[in-house]
Amino acid sequence: EVQLVESGGGLVQAGGSLRLSCAASGFTFADYAMAWFRQAPGKEREGVSAISSVDGRTYYADSVKGRFTIASDNGKTTVYLQMNSLKPEDTAVYYCAAERYGLGSSVPAEYDYWGQGTQVTVSS
Repeated sequence: EVQLVESGGGLVQAGGSLRLSCAASGFTFADYAMAWFRQAPGKEREGVSAISSVDGRTYYADSVKGRFTIASDNGKTTVYLQMNSLKPEDTAVYYCAAERYGLGSSVPAEYDYWGQGTQVTVSS
């Protein structure tokens, strides 16, 4: 059974930091690209960051470049998202996802497995 379990969300003041974790099981983690998406109320799900399993390249949405960092630990089958200098507009439910071809795109439809999401709320 495939599982992606996110943790680390919460309430933080603007300017603060959070680290999200996504523990994966049930598939060959090292073969899959991993990504973080987010969805705010009334908005479409958007790609925040991704990491390719083919060459390790990373993707960041323009809105988070320089503030967020994605990292993947094959030994722990866990992907992380370090979020610094958080802003109120970062408030959303954050989802972890896995993509079998390892490319690491920002398109939700290209991902095969999803976690249940973790809420991040940034107060002003």
